[in-house]
Amino acid sequence: MTMVLNQPVEDFSFTTTETDKPVSFSDFAGKNIVLYFYPKDNTPGCTIESKDFRDFHDEFLALDTVVLGVSRDNLKSHHKFKTDCDLPFPLITDAEETLCRYFDVLKEKSMFGKKSIGVVRSTFLIDKKGIVRKEWRNVNVIGHVVEVLQAVKDL
Repeated sequence: MTMVLNQPVEDFSFTTTETDKPVSFSDFAGKNIVLYFYPKDNTPGCTIESKDFRDFHDEFLALDTVVLGVSRDNLKSHHKFKTDCDLPFPLITDAEETLCRYFDVLKEKSMFGKKSIGVVRSTFLIDKKGIVRKEWRNVNVIGHVVEVLQAVKDL
C-alpha cells in the first residue's frame, strides 16, 4: 500500500535520533507533520535542505508543526549529521525502506552510467488529523522550506 493524498497516513512505527523507543505518527496527534525525505546524510543538497528546515524550525513550532527528516542512513550517521548541522528536530532512520516505499520516494537513478535505486528528495505535509494534505516531489532545495512553511500557514 502507498500513501494517498487527502487520506489518513498509515500509523507506522519508526526509530528516530530522539529516543530508543519506537515512535509512531499517532504520537504527534494534534500537530501538523512536515516529513521530508532526503537521499543521504552529510551531502551538499541534503545539508542545505536540513539547515533550511533548522533555520525556520521556530516558525514551524509556532504553527504546531513537527519537522521530521527521513533517509535510509543508520542512527550513527544520523546522530553525526544532526550534531554537525545543529538540527533541532528528529531524524528517522528508514534502512528497511518501509516509509520510503509507502511514500513512493524510491526511484531508479543514474550516476556516471551506473544505475541504482535511490531516494528522490520529497516532502509531505500531514495535518493535525493525520491526513496527508500536500506533497512535493523531485524537490529543488532552494526556496523549498519557505514554500512548505507557507503551505502550513494555509492549512
